[in-house]
Amino acid sequence: MKYSVVAASIALIAFTSGALANPAAAQAVRKPFSWDNATVYFLLTDRFNNANPANDHAYGRRDDAAPARAYMGGDLAGITAKIRAGYFKDLGVDAIWITPPVEQIHAGTDEGTGKSYGFHGYWARDFTSVDANLGTEADVRELVDTAHANGLRVLLDVVMNHTGPVTADDPVWPADWVRTGPTCTYKDARTTIDCTLVANLPDFRTGSNAAVKLPPALAAKWKAEGRYERETKELDAFFKRTGYPRAPRYYLMKWHADWVRKYGFDGFRADTVKHTEPGVWKELKAVASAAYEDWKRANPAKRLGDDKFFMTAEVFNYSIAHGHKFDTGGGAMVDFYANGFDSLINFSMKSDAQQGYEALFGSYSAALNGPLSGHSVLNYMSSHDDSAPFDALRSRPFETANKLLLAPGAAQIYYGDETARLLHIDGAEGDANLRSFMNWDELAKNAQRTGYGVADVREHWAKLGQFRHAHLAVGAGVHQMIQHAPYVFKRTYDKNGVSDKVVVALGLPTDKRASIPVRGVFNDGQTVRDAYSGTSAVVAGGLVQFPAQNAVVLISY
Repeated sequence: MKYSVVAASIALIAFTSGALANPAAAQAVRKPFSWDNATVYFLLTDRFNNANPANDHAYGRRDDAAPARAYMGGDLAGITAKIRAGYFKDLGVDAIWITPPVEQIHAGTDEGTGKSYGFHGYWARDFTSVDANLGTEADVRELVDTAHANGLRVLLDVVMNHTGPVTADDPVWPADWVRTGPTCTYKDARTTIDCTLVANLPDFRTGSNAAVKLPPALAAKWKAEGRYERETKELDAFFKRTGYPRAPRYYLMKWHADWVRKYGFDGFRADTVKHTEPGVWKELKAVASAAYEDWKRANPAKRLGDDKFFMTAEVFNYSIAHGHKFDTGGGAMVDFYANGFDSLINFSMKSDAQQGYEALFGSYSAALNGPLSGHSVLNYMSSHDDSAPFDALRSRPFETANKLLLAPGAAQIYYGDETARLLHIDGAEGDANLRSFMNWDELAKNAQRTGYGVADVREHWAKLGQFRHAHLAVGAGVHQMIQHAPYVFKRTYDKNGVSDKVVVALGLPTDKRASIPVRGVFNDGQTVRDAYSGTSAVVAGGLVQFPAQNAVVLISY
C-alpha cells in the first residue's frame, strides 16, 4: 500500500534530527495519517447505539425472531452521537467501519438457527436505499460529515457476492442476475465462486458480461418511490461514460460507488471476496476511486486529505503468513493485493496471539517489512462471525489490548472489545452470540467482573489506542526487541521524510520502579514521556525510570 499523507495544505514538521534533539520542537510535530497504522473501529450499526427509537420497527418488522436475531434499535444517528461525544477520539480510533446500511429484505427468514432479520446488513434488497431501521439519507450524510469533522475516516461494508434470502415478501432476482445453486463445495475456484454460500442466498453472476435489464421488482419499487427516471438516467450515463456492458457486476459497482460520490466514504471493506472473480475487485476499485475523487473535488472543506480510496478485504481464512498467495480452492492461487486491495483482514491474528509478545510482534514485523512491504493487514481479536475469538470468555482484556494495539499492522477493534462486552447471549445460537448490544450500562457503572472493572478495561484500551494514533512507528514501523525480561521493544519508522521512534515495556513490576533500557533510541540527557502514566523522565546511562509504577510503559518524545 502506498504511504498516505494528509493534505498538502496542512504543514507537516517531520521528526528530523534537529527536532529530536529539541523536545519542544517535537511537540509541534503533526503526524500524517497512514492506513498501515490505522485503528479501525468495526461496529454493527443495529447493535451499537439507539438514538431514534421511532425507527426500530420499519417495514412491519417485529420482535419475533430467534434470540439476538431481530433488530435491536441501533441506528446511524446513534453512531453520530457517539462521534460527537468523543467516544472514538478518546480511544485513538482513526476510522469507523460500519455494516452495510443498504435496505435489507423486509421479512424474517429461518437460516437454520431460527427466524432472523437482516439486522447485520448482509441481506440486501435494494443497494440504492438506506434501510429505514437504521435511518435516512440525511443520517448517512450527517454521520460521514461529523466523522470527517472529527478527523475520522469511514469505511463502508460492501457486498458484491449475493442478495438477501428469498421470502414471500422479498422475491428472487431474475435468473440472468443470480444463480440459486449449487451450494459452494470449495474443491476448486469454480466451486468457490460459481455457487451459493448457503441455501437460499442467491449468488450474483459476477463473471457474466451479458447485458441484463433491471430486476422488475426493483424497477417497480423505484417507480413507487418516484425515482425511477432519475435512477435509470444515472445508469445510462454511467454505462455510456465507462463503456462497461450492462452486466450484473457493473450495476453493483455503480450502486456501491454512489455511496462514495454522495457521502464521501473513504474506503470499502469488501465482504466474501474469495467468492467472486478476483478481477471484479480491481474494477470496483477503479470505479470507487473515481467517485472518491469526484466527492473530494465537490467538497474541499470536508475532505481530510489527499488519501487515495482505500479497500480492505474479507478473504475468509487469509493469514498474514500467506503473503501474496492465497488458495481459493484446488490450488488456484490468487494475489488479492494485485486485485484492488490495499489491505487484507488477517484471520490468523486471534490464534497467533496465543504466542508470546516477541514471537507475535517479531514475525509480523518481518512479514510486513519483507514479503508484504508496501501493503498491510488488518488484525483483529474478535469479530461478528468468528466463532473462535482470542479471548472468548473476556478473561484477558488487558492482554488482548496489548497484543492487538501494539502489533505491527493495522488494528480492528470490534465494538465492545474495549469494554469486555460479553460474547454470549442466553438462548442464542451461533454467531448471534457475538452480536449482543453494546454494553453502555456496564461501562457507565464500571461493572465488576472477575479481576477487573469494565471502565478500567476501556481506560487501558484508550491509553494504548491514543499512543498508537500518535505514533506511526507502532503499527507501520520496524520492530526490534531490546530486552527479553521485563519485555522491552522499540519501533522505528522512517519513510517519506517522516521519522518516528517509540519504546514500549510490558510486564514491568508494579511494586518498584523499573529501569527501562532505551539506548540507541533516546539519548542521555533527553526528556522522554510515558504516555501510559502521563509522566516524564530524563534518560541517564541509557536507562529511564518513571515515577509511576505500571506494568505498561509507552515511551516517546
